[in-house]
Amino acid sequence: MSEPDSASGSLRPLPRPRLHEQVLERIRAYALESGLHAGDRLPAERDLAQRLGVSRASVKQAVVVLEVQGLVEARHGGGVYLLRDTLEAEPVEQLVRRRQVLPDVLDAREALETKLADLAARRRTDDDLAAMEHALATMRAEIAERAHGVEGDRLFHAAVTAAARSALLAEFMREIAAQITESRKESLRQPGRPDRSLGQHQRILDAIRAGDPDEAAAAMRDHVRTVAQVRLLSWDPEEMAGEG
Repeated sequence: MSEPDSASGSLRPLPRPRLHEQVLERIRAYALESGLHAGDRLPAERDLAQRLGVSRASVKQAVVVLEVQGLVEARHGGGVYLLRDTLEAEPVEQLVRRRQVLPDVLDAREALETKLADLAARRRTDDDLAAMEHALATMRAEIAERAHGVEGDRLFHAAVTAAARSALLAEFMREIAAQITESRKESLRQPGRPDRSLGQHQRILDAIRAGDPDEAAAAMRDHVRTVAQVRLLSWDPEEMAGEG
């Protein structure tokens, strides 16, 4: 009887962590040990590279991953600052998968939600308008508490969907609800995005209240295209593929 191939199945070689992933873990540990919080600055890339004994390129790759996940902000000529109280990040492989799926989700959102806004402007009731106003108030309160406004954003888009009174379009939205949630979180963690989204929501509401379907659709289209402007989609994982 021949022995099973030890290079297959559960006995295949374990993957080696890439260098930038090891650097990422060291930076995370440093931030924790140093008690860094949102607003604090990380050491300069050159200093980190010297302390860790790696190239600045490896440090830069690790910082880019943190930036893509909305954990730090690289300010031109001003260093890298924490945006959260922790640098706990999702695995890079998971980040790559989200990047692959996100463009399709955004295409679907533009197609569906533009039409929903058009229909909402034609069919909305006073109760629908009140629900949208409540959503904007919720989002304002979240932003005032230095949150991203995720719940207010969800409530607003749900209110627009309800106002459209299209059972089939609403079903399509429910089918991709989980992916929409991911795109919402991705967008709202971009620096300055919550306030910008709130203003765009107000424009959509004003058009729906005025009963202007063309303006409502245009405002929603502009909004979803802003949602698509995220750091994740400008990140190229292939730049890291050559590491050992």
